[in-house]
Amino acid sequence: MGDNSLSDYDFFSEEVLECPFDFYKKAREEAPVYLLPGTNIYLVTRHADIRAMLKDTATFSSSFAHLLTGPDEQEEVKALYAGLIEPADTLLTLDPPRHRVYRNLVNKVFSAKRVNAMHDYVEEIVDDLIDGFIDDGECEFIAAFASPLPLLVIADQLGIDRELLPRFKLWSDSLAARLGQMADVEEKKVIARAVMEYQDYILGVIEARRNKPRDDMISDLVNTEIDDGRRLTDPEVLSIVQQFLVAGNETTTACLAGGLASLIQDPQQQRELRNDPGKLPNAVEEVLRTETPSAGLWRIVTRDVEFNGTPIPAGAMVMLRYSAANRDERVFDDAERFDIRRDNAGDHIAFGQGTHFCPGAMLARKEMVVAFARLLLRLDNIQLAPGKNDMKHWPNMLLRGLKELHITFDRREAQ
Repeated sequence: MGDNSLSDYDFFSEEVLECPFDFYKKAREEAPVYLLPGTNIYLVTRHADIRAMLKDTATFSSSFAHLLTGPDEQEEVKALYAGLIEPADTLLTLDPPRHRVYRNLVNKVFSAKRVNAMHDYVEEIVDDLIDGFIDDGECEFIAAFASPLPLLVIADQLGIDRELLPRFKLWSDSLAARLGQMADVEEKKVIARAVMEYQDYILGVIEARRNKPRDDMISDLVNTEIDDGRRLTDPEVLSIVQQFLVAGNETTTACLAGGLASLIQDPQQQRELRNDPGKLPNAVEEVLRTETPSAGLWRIVTRDVEFNGTPIPAGAMVMLRYSAANRDERVFDDAERFDIRRDNAGDHIAFGQGTHFCPGAMLARKEMVVAFARLLLRLDNIQLAPGKNDMKHWPNMLLRGLKELHITFDRREAQ
């Protein structure tokens, strides 16, 4: 870490977001609740502190929906968004007890029975994708596999036509970019137009499923009554579907790509998984810990509070930095090391904790275990393609994922 002080790091810069781990380590040691210079944002980096804040929903509130769009100064961008339906607060940006109403509904949609019955279906998608590039000996792994896998699964579950997958991908990327708040003016205009197109399409699907339900998640959402005896409104369904789309897509893509990169860079652990696929579930937990694709989330402080000796005023923002907590030396020995044998890998908080624990966690784990199992069974000698990888991540405040991953490989002989 050299002689840098915390104030030498600009948390909002692309450089620190690209490689934040020295900064995280210094913050955990010197100022675990750290007021970012020139802001009213307190960065929280220790595992125990984040877990404590997640439990205290009365003090550290999730009602931060207005932050997801940001105050666009550009009139052109404002005008584009003016025609949109503003999604309702449902899951991510709602506190108990109202949050529980929507969460119970989503838990039914993402039931264990539904996910457990999906193994063969996910395996079929995985094998189809591998068939598409296995004869080439090389591919850009994100475009060929890590992106389409979760996108196909969530599109199928929502009841979206697979022919729309390229548009679906654009919409998902645009929603994620809007969430990440790192776009320039021209990019914001492109994002706004894509979000408008997404809303128009989904509103049409909502109307169609109200009139003629199918066996898909949107049908479940629009035709189930909630606690007050009514069905969900368009803004409520839009909100939940939008969160499914981003949370069920971008994050799993990031873990698949980052996890494969980690296994490529540690051939011994890769061999160990080939020889003993029973270790895959724990390896997936370690991927989730080290990649932490939902790198952080906001909370708003509702009252003056002192936390670990640091006074935090009402109205301040807290950035819960999950990606820092998942490398906390107080919880994980040799925390920077990727280790598929780690006996407490599952102590990570990549899916959050408590009230807002990710409802799609079971599905994400299912996709990742099946994906890595089939990739390691069917591909051998997986390596980074020479001269093609800079291992850069998308600049995004809340999400973290590689831009590209070019690999070479051999076809494994039938086992």
